[in-house]
Amino acid sequence: MLRRRDLVLGVAAGAVFATQAHADPVSEDETRAILRDRIDLARQSVGMVVCSFDSSQHKIVAHGAGGGADSHPLDGDSVFEIGSITKVFTALLLADMVTRGDVKLDDPVANDLPANVRMPTRNGRQITFLDLATNTSGLPRIPDNLRDGGSNPYAAYAAAHLYAFLSGHALRFDPGAHYEYSNLGFGLLGHVLSLKANARYEDLVVSRICVPLGLADTRITLTGSMRERLARGHLSNLKAGTNWDFAALAGAGALRSTANDLLKFMRATCFADAASPLRAAADLLLQTRRATDRASTKAGLGWAVTSDHGDEIVWKDGLTGSYASYAGFSTRRRAGAIVLANAANPVNDLGLRLTNPAFTLAEYPPQVSVDPALLAQYEGTYRMTPAFALVIRAEAGRLFVRGSGQPEYELFAEADNRFFMRFVDAQGTFLRNTDGVVDRLLWHQGGRYRYCPRVP
Repeated sequence: MLRRRDLVLGVAAGAVFATQAHADPVSEDETRAILRDRIDLARQSVGMVVCSFDSSQHKIVAHGAGGGADSHPLDGDSVFEIGSITKVFTALLLADMVTRGDVKLDDPVANDLPANVRMPTRNGRQITFLDLATNTSGLPRIPDNLRDGGSNPYAAYAAAHLYAFLSGHALRFDPGAHYEYSNLGFGLLGHVLSLKANARYEDLVVSRICVPLGLADTRITLTGSMRERLARGHLSNLKAGTNWDFAALAGAGALRSTANDLLKFMRATCFADAASPLRAAADLLLQTRRATDRASTKAGLGWAVTSDHGDEIVWKDGLTGSYASYAGFSTRRRAGAIVLANAANPVNDLGLRLTNPAFTLAEYPPQVSVDPALLAQYEGTYRMTPAFALVIRAEAGRLFVRGSGQPEYELFAEADNRFFMRFVDAQGTFLRNTDGVVDRLLWHQGGRYRYCPRVP
């Protein structure tokens, strides 16, 4: 569920460039070739399932492995964590409650919190449901009292922690005036909707979305059948990872699902007629759009809406510690795509390519082999700021980087001393002093260069 922009290391996994405004759909053979390259050669995942669809037909292509001890072949019923795609479900819950008359989008959220919780305000403006659902509440990405939870960071963050943070927080921006992607905001939204309905968040999702739309495999709590079909998650470096659990912030990223269930969800919200379940609520998600930190992208309720290549793409991605996901829909082509991977390397470029072939895949420099003995010379800690450092580690002819408080990611060599990341658009060059000893790392990211001295 942590998005790339949540990471200090970066904000984008390679550029996506235009080719032509009108391109032929990506063929099944090309899709298989892409998955083989991603999994077998680039080691970006252990397994992936992708689905391309329109209103009448779909195709599912899978490659790789589920990764468990008794791993089953991956298919449309394989279960993955979907991370922040959960936010669309949370926004749909809000829209459904609006259509029922239970809440209004411009209602202050504070009205439905316990009386002892002091909801932050700024310049007399209160945070509304609409502010939370469009990432414009003024709340930060994550609360500063979210302690280091190791491999399962949200599991122990309870309502008491949430209330304590809200009661002591001072907003840096007026509600509704500034976009900042916020796991905290959507976690709070799901929590408040649960209080409003006097029901657990998962029970609300199941009763008001999953049952009407026939989603039997979209849950937080895995059924026995779902557990058998769960694709084992992996870290960015393809080591076995941990599934994430959520307490108070479930609305931000707690759901697990399958390609087949997400296909039903996308068709029900993108193609259904006026009499279909949740039609009015689904429409409401896109009726209000606010500016984001990217000129081409607006924030709907839960959805991101990107205008590019003569098209409008309605999409959402997800990333937990061990899974990546994408779901998107082209309003011009009337077609979409779903991508699920059981490793924490983003899949947005592939999702956009399948949604509209005018988008191309992220491209990286040619990778070269480097002597393991040379890689070992790069191991160490490189200080970027007084509070943030990059830890470099070599193992079995591969090089890895870990930022302070972040997961570890692989670095790929384009020269003996120059490396790049596939997870974000970032490069590092190891530099030596006059004695030939590696003493600095020149880090390039977001258009900026930083010299990071090696810690003795």
